[in-house]
Parts: sequence; C-alpha cells; structure tokens
Amino acid sequence: MTQQRSTIFSTIDEMLESSEFAGRPALDLIREIQELYLENDKPWVIGYSGGKDSTTVLSLVYVAVSKLEKSLRTKHIYVISSDTLVETPLVVDMVNSSIQAINDNAKALDLPFTGHVVYPDWGETFWVNLLGKGYPAPTQNFRWCTERMKIDPVSEFITDKIAKYGEVIVVLGARSQESASRAQVIAKHKIDGSSLSRHSSLPGAFTYMPIEDWTFDEVWMYLLSAPAAWGGNHYELFDLYKDSSAGECPLVIDTNTPSCGNSRFGCWTCTVVTKDRAIEGLIESGETWLQKLKDFRNKLYVTTDPAVKDQYRNYKRRTGKVQYARGSIDNENVTELKTIPGPYWLSVRKDWIKELLTIQKHLNDEGHEIELIRSEELFAIRREWMFDPNEPDWSDELPAIYRNVYGKDLNWPDTDGGSFNQDDAELLQSLSKQYRTPAELVMKLLELEMSMDGLGRRKGLFNKIESILKNDWGSLEEILAHKEQAKPTTSITNGTSYDDQLDQLAKEYEALQ
Repeated sequence: MTQQRSTIFSTIDEMLESSEFAGRPALDLIREIQELYLENDKPWVIGYSGGKDSTTVLSLVYVAVSKLEKSLRTKHIYVISSDTLVETPLVVDMVNSSIQAINDNAKALDLPFTGHVVYPDWGETFWVNLLGKGYPAPTQNFRWCTERMKIDPVSEFITDKIAKYGEVIVVLGARSQESASRAQVIAKHKIDGSSLSRHSSLPGAFTYMPIEDWTFDEVWMYLLSAPAAWGGNHYELFDLYKDSSAGECPLVIDTNTPSCGNSRFGCWTCTVVTKDRAIEGLIESGETWLQKLKDFRNKLYVTTDPAVKDQYRNYKRRTGKVQYARGSIDNENVTELKTIPGPYWLSVRKDWIKELLTIQKHLNDEGHEIELIRSEELFAIRREWMFDPNEPDWSDELPAIYRNVYGKDLNWPDTDGGSFNQDDAELLQSLSKQYRTPAELVMKLLELEMSMDGLGRRKGLFNKIESILKNDWGSLEEILAHKEQAKPTTSITNGTSYDDQLDQLAKEYEALQ
C-alpha cells in the first residue's frame, strides 16, 4: 500500500514557516506548545490512535519540543495508544510501526518521548466477555465494550502518572468540526483564559487540544506537505483512509468522548453500527482477506435482532434467575410478562470460538500474521466456561476445540481444570430425569462444596447454598409453571382467626421462594 512519493516541502521546518492553519501562522502554534511545555513540571500524555488528527497533534508536539534547547527538554512526554485487541488489523500494524519509529527516533535525538500501547485486562477483553461470559454483541443500548476495553486501560495509565507526579496534561487530537457533540464537550470543560480544559472525570488531569479549530483539509495539508517528524511520510495513513473511506476512533478517555461513528476505524467486531464501512472499503480496495472478518462480524450482528435473540441466548441471566419485563401494553387487561434474554448459550459460544480459531489459522496459513484471539484470552474463557453460573462446562471442551483446529495443545494451566469431568456430568444428567432435579443445580452445589473443602471455618456456606437454591432451575416452561403455581390463590377474610392468617401467609411466602 505504501508508495514512495515526494512532499511539497522537503522538510517540516519549511512547511511550518510557509503555512498557517485555522487563520493562525503554524509557527505561532509551535511557540504556544513550547510555552505550555515550559510553563510547569506537569508531564504530558499524548493520546495517539494512529488516525489523522492524533498523528497531527503528535507531530506538532514532537516538532515543538525538538526545537527547544536540550537543557529545557526536562519534562517527559508519554505517547499512549489504546489497543482493544480487536482493532482493524491494518491500523494496528501502522500504529505499532509508528510507535516503534517514535521510540527509536526519540532515543537517537535524546528527546523526552516514549511510546506505549495499553490493553484491556485479560478478564475484560472483547472475546472473554462475549465468548467467555456470554455477553451479547454490543448495541447502542448496551455498549458494554467501550469502558472495559478503551476507557479503563487509558484511565489506569493516566491515573498512575497522576499518582506519581500530582497532575498531568493530556494532549488530544479532538477537533470541534468533527461533530457538534464533540464541540459541546470541548467548550464545556474549557478554562477561561487558558488553552487547557479540565478533564471531566480524572481529578488532576487537564486536556490540551491544539488543533480544535482546524478543518479536515488543514489536517491533511499538514500531514502530506512535509515528511513525518520522526522519519518517513504520512502517505500510508492517507492511503488507508482513502481505501476505506473512513475516519478515526478518538482515544477514548471518558464517557463524554464521542464514540466511533458509521465510517470510522475501530474494532472490526463492532456491532453497534449496521455496516462496517471502513472494513468494506478496505476489502473493495484489494484487502480481500478481511472478508473473513467481516463475515464473522456480521454473524454476531445478526444476534442483536430482537426477533432472533431467543435462538442464541439463555432465558436466564447470569444471576441464575429469569428476569421479566412488561412489553408495551395497550389493553390494561393484558398482563403477560416477557422474559429478558441472558447470555449466549454455551453451545453457541463453543461454535463461535471454533470458527474464530479456524479463521485465524487459515489467515496465518495464507501468510497474514494476525492474532485474532490471544492465548491468555483462551485461558480466561476456559475458566469462565468451567464455572459458568448457568451451564458449567464440566466436559472442559475448550482444549479439545483448540486441538481440533490446530492439531496441537496450548500450555493450558493445570489450575483451570475443575474437580469434575464429562462422565460426572453425564451421570448427573441421567439421574436428573430419575429424581426430577436439574443437573445444573446439583453441579453448582457440588462446586460450592468443593470450593469450601478444607476450610476451617466455612463461613457463609448456608447463605451460599440458599442463594443457589433460590435461582431458577429447569426449562423455561417449568420455571413459568412454578411461578404461576406460587401465586396466592386464597384471600384472607375477616372471619379467619389471626393465627390462621399468619399460617396461611407463611405457606404462601414459602411457595414464592
């Protein structure tokens, strides 16, 4: 994709001397950045997503600081990029190469820059939540992914620097022209008489947005008119945008930061949008291998349709209970309750993880070095399956699924295995029919007993047993029938004695448990 092309100016210094942006000489902005850098000892954190806006901001700061005398370059600048582990692969490659180039160049020139990539915790990645815990594919109404995968890793990094230095300045490539909502967010937190804004959720953090008034054309004019500050040029970035017809996902630092729109680079698994126009554009431009990812993403998107949710998702929530919600009722006599679907069935998750691993293997075999799911995520998913609140996987099937696809084993941690196996599960299934007791109920009770084994004081055991027994067990039809039977069928009359009334209420209360 990268082509050797010349720029209008042979150096970035020539471009800055001859250009102005947002009605302001470029060198004037460079001086503002230098003055702000020298104003105090607060370290800077630059949010770098690899897109056009964040690249422009990083370049401006890089140039401004490099022009300072060495003795003045005392304050460190952290360049952080957030990798959700499901980013568009071509963007990941470009960001990683840029981070490496920045680190190498900064070291060679003795500049106070270091590039860092932050990731979500292994227990909070997209695949661990979706395939491990069974969370439904994200939607506008249930976008569980942004906070876990983007906000938390970045906030943790920034919070760590605040704890170390007291305060930090976060430099972002946000522009008011990008959207009306972004313009409102920028204006809301602005400090009067200052180029800084207060961070909306992190005490001790301030934000600086040096290109907030720039236009789309000005950003590209800056990037393409001169070589990159850390070597090379920005034509690969331009080609990526051109081929995908996409924008960029900003580095998300709080819930007020606008999320990705319909045509932005972001997670290839994103089901919040109807179509992933970015990846479609890349496929049309020749990156046909991405079709496999698009097809898998579309398969996840289908499950967000309310009409088919019951086919893919358990009737119980992860709490172990069936949750009810009244639909829109036009007739006041209609009292039918609807159930709110819970996590994906374990069988669905098993099919998907096998397909995902197969896609990964095929792409690797075709020469595409890509890791769609990490081994650490597989370990976490295995634990989630083994101790699933509704469908504990005593068969421990994930190692077999991996072996079936790859023909070899991972170094699975021994501690992940449960105390029971497939034979135990099959025995309980056969006994459950004989004794009319759900096998899953017995499984959870046995798991609890094993978890408490060897403890000198088994504090809270009976409360935990009671909690398990109070969950909804059996088929949905059996649960609904039990709920119907538990409804009070008699009314208390004035002619009933006080003791009889208490006795009757006690029986009805027990039936409701």
